[in-house]
Amino acid sequence: MRVFHYLTETFAINMINLDMKYRQDVSYFKHLSLEMEEVSLAQEVSLPERTSPEAVRAVWGAFFGFFVDMYDIYLPVVVLPAAIIYFEPKHLSIAVSTTIYYLVFSVTLIGRPIGAFIFGHYGDRLGRKRTAIIAVGGFGATTLLMAILPGYQQWGLGAVIVLTALRLVDGIFLGGEYTAASPLAMEYSPKLKRGLYGGAIMSGFPIAYVLISLLTALTFKFAPLGGVHSAFVQWGWRIPFLLGTVISILFILYYRSQVPESELWQKSEKSKSPLSNLFSGDNFKHLVQVFILMSGVWFVFNSVVDVLPGVLTDVLKISSVTVTNGLLVVNVVLAIGYVLAGVLSQRIGRRTLFVIFGLLSAIPAPIVYYLLVAHSVANHAVGFLLAGILEVITISMWGIVTVYINERFRTAVRASGFGIGYSLAVVIPSFFSFYLLWLAHLMPYKYTQLVVLILGGVLILIGALMGPETRDVDFRANG
Repeated sequence: MRVFHYLTETFAINMINLDMKYRQDVSYFKHLSLEMEEVSLAQEVSLPERTSPEAVRAVWGAFFGFFVDMYDIYLPVVVLPAAIIYFEPKHLSIAVSTTIYYLVFSVTLIGRPIGAFIFGHYGDRLGRKRTAIIAVGGFGATTLLMAILPGYQQWGLGAVIVLTALRLVDGIFLGGEYTAASPLAMEYSPKLKRGLYGGAIMSGFPIAYVLISLLTALTFKFAPLGGVHSAFVQWGWRIPFLLGTVISILFILYYRSQVPESELWQKSEKSKSPLSNLFSGDNFKHLVQVFILMSGVWFVFNSVVDVLPGVLTDVLKISSVTVTNGLLVVNVVLAIGYVLAGVLSQRIGRRTLFVIFGLLSAIPAPIVYYLLVAHSVANHAVGFLLAGILEVITISMWGIVTVYINERFRTAVRASGFGIGYSLAVVIPSFFSFYLLWLAHLMPYKYTQLVVLILGGVLILIGALMGPETRDVDFRANG
């Protein structure tokens, strides 16, 4: 019995020791497993997010769409001034002729926010892809109709009335393109690359200007400009419009076959009334903040881009041909600046970069502008250098507009929020020429742009500070 008791006790002690060793081993391996998971997670986080083929096609589609959009916007700015007499009666005063030109251009800007309201709703309800295709098809068709319009000699005043009406309809469709295509691209873009892709999409803006300017200059070579019966006035101006239609068709073919619908939108809960949701609660607060910010961006844009060509020709007495060629170079630099701004915003933050651009627009930019107009720089190279610096330190901020506004809204209202936030803010700044005339009662007219430039910088600064940083927004968590 003693032997049995001894053996039993020894066995029990050994089993206890074995169990303790087993528990220690299990604890060790669990700890080791957790450490390996943490290392694996850290390695996964440190690796850059992979850009899927769908994302690449969506970003290219948004770039292509924005390029077509801005090409169409620039048509009356670059092409029509030389051919506007085709739509006007003879011996019209310069003031009336200039008013008609600005009217044709302005109604397009008025149409854009209307289009943002219409297509933003359908972009959130029916899908980004379908909406983008319909919008581009719409302004492609209206551009074709403009290309075949008769002039004053055939239709009288009806010619310019129809032209103006078509530009309004054109603006409505234009407001639908970026309202749908840009959110789709951003929803596919990896979070760590949204800044880069947003800047790349917006680079379609200056690239479109370069192309249409080159195309117009080339058209002048074989369709000389002269009086109302000259080749350019009668048929040469139609070529850039026809090309705009061709580009629109190419976009539709590419978008239909290559760009998928947003997976994020497909999986998200759809709002029955995106516009009602946008104009209520936190969404409305976000919209107000974006509206203030973008109002400043548009004020700065108008006071630089719309005024600078006149300053170079009228103040610096540089020939229009030289100005056109110089601005082509500036726009190539701007295209690079847009992409760099997007990349920089990924490093230091969108909000921080907007604050910097607001300060640049409100302080250094007016100084550069003053040097340009006050001293009438005799050296044309210096004049262009100052003009280039002015554009780069102000207009490059457009490289972060697309990504920032998309990050401010949830998936259910992102198309509506982006389109309306981007477009509605253009209305008040569009009448900046009237503000300049009013300011001319208080100061010399050539300095009035300084006030608008400073106002724009201050609004950008206020709008940026009102909003949060957005570069770390998770679209899936924020859907």
